[in-house]
Amino acid sequence: MKTALVAPGQGSQYVGMIKDLYENFEIAKSLVHLADEILGYKLSEICFNGPLEELTKTKHTQPALFLHSVAVYEIVKSNLHFDCVAGHSVGEYAALYFAGVLSFEDALRLVALRGELMFKAGEYAPGTMFAIIGASDSDVEKLCKELTDEGNGNVITPANYNCPGQLVVSGSADYLRSKASSFKGIGAKIVKELTVSGAFHSPLMEPAKEELAKAIEATNFNDANASVYVNFSAEPLTNRIDLKDALIKQLTSPVKWQQSVQAMYENGVRKFIECGAGNVLQGLIKRTVQDCEIVGLDNYKDIMAFSKLNYI
Repeated sequence: MKTALVAPGQGSQYVGMIKDLYENFEIAKSLVHLADEILGYKLSEICFNGPLEELTKTKHTQPALFLHSVAVYEIVKSNLHFDCVAGHSVGEYAALYFAGVLSFEDALRLVALRGELMFKAGEYAPGTMFAIIGASDSDVEKLCKELTDEGNGNVITPANYNCPGQLVVSGSADYLRSKASSFKGIGAKIVKELTVSGAFHSPLMEPAKEELAKAIEATNFNDANASVYVNFSAEPLTNRIDLKDALIKQLTSPVKWQQSVQAMYENGVRKFIECGAGNVLQGLIKRTVQDCEIVGLDNYKDIMAFSKLNYI
């Protein structure tokens, strides 16, 4: 039985994240202090105490999620065995850390830059995202194309393939809001706007791509020591050049999470361990594949329960 280590993306953050890890594990405390030093501001204060409005700013959320996932991983890694990794959106940077591709400092700097650039891109080309629940992927894709074709330069496109029956779309803010009810007409039961600062994983993130690509190209990547199922293609990659390319393309392309989970399952994965904040990925995995063991490692209590079950 193979095991996959996975890391969450935006939407999993919460005020108080990382705090009990910081209080109970020296390695977590060291990483938190190092992150504050690298970033040049007290990310720890925002994680521990909020306010939520500050934590949910993209420039803070993304490094916070990365730090949380890495802290969990470092606590359990000495006896943790896994065959492959994956991360949802910004979680892919934590996955690359798990697989030995990126150092902590390099990954954190890229994540911080990514958050800043995505926020600025959202100001340059205002966008938003909607969760479309209950419609088929093919129907959502078809409608997105039709709406974009008649949008006079406005864009609506699939952004996150989360699990069967749940696809998030990105688009030009006012236009997508005006057309959101159209998704009810193709069978969607829920059409809900997400709290985001831009149309992530869409062509509207193009203004951020060039600078992020330069930073990624200038950063040292190692070949992965475990297969990385990348968001861009859902393929398992290990070559550092391929991983750089996939990470650059990820910014303006849809996150193929559902396809990644299915690919891991088809390649023998029957245990998924979510390392990081919340339990979003656990829910998505449960709705995508059957007969799997799914574990969440978020806080001190989770790690202690994991230990008592003789996993570590």
